[in-house]
Amino acid sequence: MLWKTAEYSGWGRVHTAQGDIARPERASTLAKIMADTPAPAFGNRRSYGDSPLNDGGRAIDMTRMDKVLAFDPETGVVEAEAGIRLGELMRLFAPRGWIPAVVPGTGFCTLGGAIANDVHGKNHHVAGSFGEHVLSISLFANGKRVTVSPGHNKTHFRATLGGIGQTGVILSAKIQMKPCPGTAMRVTERRLDDWDEQIDALEASTAPYAVSWIDAQARGRKMGRGILEEADLSDELLPSRAKPKSVPFNIGLFSNGLFARAFNEGYLRRIPETGKTSDKPMEDFFFPLDKVHGITKLYGKAGFHQFQCVVPPDKTDVLRDMMTKISRSGLASPLVVLKRMGSGRAGMLSFPMEGYTLAVDFPNRTKATKLIAELEAMTAEAGGRLYLAKDSLATGETIKGMYPEWTDWAAEAAKADPEGNLINDMVRRLELRSKA
Repeated sequence: MLWKTAEYSGWGRVHTAQGDIARPERASTLAKIMADTPAPAFGNRRSYGDSPLNDGGRAIDMTRMDKVLAFDPETGVVEAEAGIRLGELMRLFAPRGWIPAVVPGTGFCTLGGAIANDVHGKNHHVAGSFGEHVLSISLFANGKRVTVSPGHNKTHFRATLGGIGQTGVILSAKIQMKPCPGTAMRVTERRLDDWDEQIDALEASTAPYAVSWIDAQARGRKMGRGILEEADLSDELLPSRAKPKSVPFNIGLFSNGLFARAFNEGYLRRIPETGKTSDKPMEDFFFPLDKVHGITKLYGKAGFHQFQCVVPPDKTDVLRDMMTKISRSGLASPLVVLKRMGSGRAGMLSFPMEGYTLAVDFPNRTKATKLIAELEAMTAEAGGRLYLAKDSLATGETIKGMYPEWTDWAAEAAKADPEGNLINDMVRRLELRSKA
């Protein structure tokens, strides 16, 4: 296997790395790499921070290992290699009546990445996290290939779900898909005038899928205004959308407060006061940002940070205070979402907890990083968590305090990778595999 030196980054483009990259296409090649020169793996690098990076060392790009290995059309159980994209699973199997039970906001997330981050979607309050639908995982750990599941090597299994790749390089997985009657979603959108309406609407929603967009530039009585999207599976058979558009160069529009305010106003007004219900292709609802390739260029060359937290259901006042700070700062991009979460989480380092999750993109500026530090402290004080898939700035002390199973996870990672060959830049930054 040839190793090629490359410079690469996470989705936020703030953290970068340089090192030798291998791109295996077969399990036998991956096995040889793990026997001779074991290294951490990454997928499409849709994690925002430094978890896909290993600066100065080697890493394994899993995106060429993207084959479907088996599918049962009666049960909806599919087995696939780690590099396959969740959007591809939806494209392949929705016409046959099955979709992944949980998907994040991008279809470019790989199966291995979804497991390593135990991702969640717009239906967490109903379906839980991705890992709760994983039946088994095949991975290379400590020099050998092993299979883990809820009934076999359970501790290793739970450490792998949300375990940011530290318990072995994921080769493939078997997951339980969800029945679907068509290839579309019936979506109802309605305006919400302020923060209280946002919380009340999400709390009252009975829709299987629900997410709120927030105008983070609105202040005063309008603070927290936005659009609630509620959706369910539709039996319509809608074709996939047209070819995505591309951002050709670093333009920095999302870092411009005037543009953000104008964009937000227009985005809000596109929904009539009476609301709007329509059928949309699945991809348009689940993966709206995938319609624009290179969207991160809209933050300019410096990149961006995403702050995402979850707080308990009785701490919405803390989220209100966060949004007040954010709106007054004028720093937030147009990409701000609020969701209600249930209790479901699969792994030791899985992010979800019952309550509300807020996600905000900020341009990479000194003022923004200071604000994010304040928001992180507020999250910790409220008994909430930060999402490792999005984090690029937190300290190890902060993260360890938010994850009570961290020491159990670290012990399991040490068993699976005693030499520390799988340690990546995030693990080093947060000192997750050192004793505190």
